[in-house]
This record gives sequence, C-alpha cells and structure tokens, in this order.
Amino acid sequence: MNQDRKSIALMHQSLPSETKETLARAVASIVTAKKRGGKVVVVTGSGPNLHEGVTTLIAELIDKGIIDGVTTSSAVIAHEMGGVLEKVKRVDGKKLGFSQDILPRGDVFEITLMPDELLQNLQKEMIIDIDLMKRGLALDGEVIIKAAGNMAYPLGLRTEVLARESMSLAHSQGVPLETVAGRGADPRTMLGAAYNKGIPCLVTVPQLIGGGGVGIAVADSISIARRTALIADMLGSAEVIIESAVALTQEIHDGPFETYTGHGIWADWDGYSTFSLKDKTLIRLDLDPNLKRAWEFERQSSEVQKAIDQGLPKTKLMDIPFRMEMSGFARLESSIPLIGDIGVLWPIIAYCLEEELGIRLDFISYPQQTAEGQQMREWIVENIQPVDKRKLRLSE
Repeated sequence: MNQDRKSIALMHQSLPSETKETLARAVASIVTAKKRGGKVVVVTGSGPNLHEGVTTLIAELIDKGIIDGVTTSSAVIAHEMGGVLEKVKRVDGKKLGFSQDILPRGDVFEITLMPDELLQNLQKEMIIDIDLMKRGLALDGEVIIKAAGNMAYPLGLRTEVLARESMSLAHSQGVPLETVAGRGADPRTMLGAAYNKGIPCLVTVPQLIGGGGVGIAVADSISIARRTALIADMLGSAEVIIESAVALTQEIHDGPFETYTGHGIWADWDGYSTFSLKDKTLIRLDLDPNLKRAWEFERQSSEVQKAIDQGLPKTKLMDIPFRMEMSGFARLESSIPLIGDIGVLWPIIAYCLEEELGIRLDFISYPQQTAEGQQMREWIVENIQPVDKRKLRLSE
C-alpha cells in the first residue's frame, strides 16, 4: 500500500505537549528493548483495533521483527479468519423470509459483497444459497464496511464452520486453534504474521467469549490451564508490554502465574512456572483519563497500594470510577499511561519506530475518520483475504 507520512507527522505535531512527551517515553522504551534484543508483546482488544487498522499494523510490525507476541480476543480471531474487514449490504431480513425471532435488532440481514473468484472458491467448500444472495442484493439496503466473518452471509457462516473444523485439527495436533487458523490466514493478519514468524498469537481467557461459535471453538481447542501457561510464558519473556484498547487486563497481566501484582505466589508454592511484571514496561493506550488519574495518585501518594494494603475500596478512596486494570497498572513502577485515540496514537508510534530503528513499514494505519483512513479501510477489504482452508492441514 503506497502511503506517505506527512499526515502522520502533522498528527504528531498536533498532539498535546504532555501526550507527546508520554508517547516519546513509550517509543523510547520499545526502541531500547529492541536494540538490546528484548521482546515486545502486544495485548489487543477488538472493536477499534480492527476498524482503525491497528491489527493490520501490528501484523506488519510482527513481520518486521518489532513485535514478538500478541494476545487478542476470540472476536478478532473470527474477524481475521474472515479477512479483517468486509463490505456488506444490509437489508430487511423479513423480506427474505426470515422469522423476526432470529433476526438481530432492526431485522437486519447482511450479504457479503465479494469478488466472483472468492465466491466460486467458497462454493467448492460449502453449499451456498445463491438465490438468497441475489434476492438480498436486489433489495433496497445500505452498503457498509464492517468487521469480517461475523453476521454476513455466507462469510459469517463459513467462518464458524471453519472454526469447528480447525478445533478438530487443533485437538489432533495438541495446539491452540489460533495456530491452526494461522497456517491458512492472510499474512497481513496478526494470525498469519505470527504463524509465519513462529511467535505466539493467543486469545486470553477473559476474551474467549466473542465471535459467535469461533469463541467456543477457540476456548475448547486447548485447556484453560494450558492457555494461561502459554500466555504467562509470552508475557514473562517480554521486556515491554503494550495494551491497546482492551478491557479486563488485570486478569491478563496479573493472572494465576504472575507474582509481583497478581496471585502467582500460590502457583509458585505448588511448583508451577511463574513470572514477574517487576521491571517490565507496561504501556497502555486508553481513552479513559481516569487511568492517568489513578496512575498519578499512585505516583504522588501511593494511594492505590495503600488501599490494597488496608483492604479499602479504591473507588471511594480516590473518588474516581476505578476499573480493575487500573490497579496493577498504576502500581507498576515503569508503567506508561498513553491517553488518546488508538487510531491516532498507533500510526504515530509506528512512524517514530521507523525513524528510530531505521526501518520502513509496508503498511501503516491511519485514523478511520480521515481520508487516508477511509482509503486504508477500502484497501483492507480489497486485499486481505479470508483463511485459505486448503492450508490448514499440515500435510498440504
């Protein structure tokens, strides 16, 4: 994708001075880690990470050796299996003969808009009701870009069927579904890039519910104990951890095997392998200014740690809406709260990494509300393909 960096440089210049300084510290920590051979791991949510092109940017950073592991949600796995973003036509499902009882709010039914070649390939895998698609496309409706492999026919249905088949393959090979799906995923997805580089891409336990049947298949592909151990190994190996628009990270970064802010003392007691977040840099990209307020409280008066030591409710003590992930984050000495829109912050981080590490990225994201962002989204729809089923089996 041909992209210049002028608009990103302007976005960088227009950041508030405090945000610019915080971003510089975050970039410096990543650069320092990479220059001395350290690892950088990203913990992503779904939603905006897909729509802002962040997951595609992360895939590019994996390909260039900057990111060494990623956790995400089962919803993101579903969407990347479907090709990240897709263009669909939304019509009145009742006019197609569907009962209102099974249609989502607004009685909407979606038809995937796809090239003939892709449709023909899918017809080799599954029975597709072409008449249904034609009747749907003939109706009045809105055409939108949305996360792929979800509710639209036939790509959403195909993704769920493929997830169940991938789960069976995962069982036979003793690996997570993410590994199986990664073999057939587009290399410009996190799934595909991670598989090609031989690094982990895993769904966290709090993020297992999502993506319809894909979430169930991911959850059932390996045990919870095995999944948490693999994630602990990944986080334990990292020097820098970046959290991007993700909830419930308290249960991710201080899970059952972490000893510094979490519950790992008992796992260690029982002989399990544990790790510590001590001395790791934890960068969090978040829209909530209360995260920074909690972080500042801790820096100024150790209020978060005092509340924990005294068994007091942190919300009342600090008079802010306190989310659980603020606790471990605020108490880590080297944590960095980066408050702002991830659609703006991620391309600036990538731009700065290019400058500092002397690399050139073949893809960089832009905020979706900009002209460049709209072009980026169209490019993702047209170029990033759904999982190739033929590549899922090791023997092929």
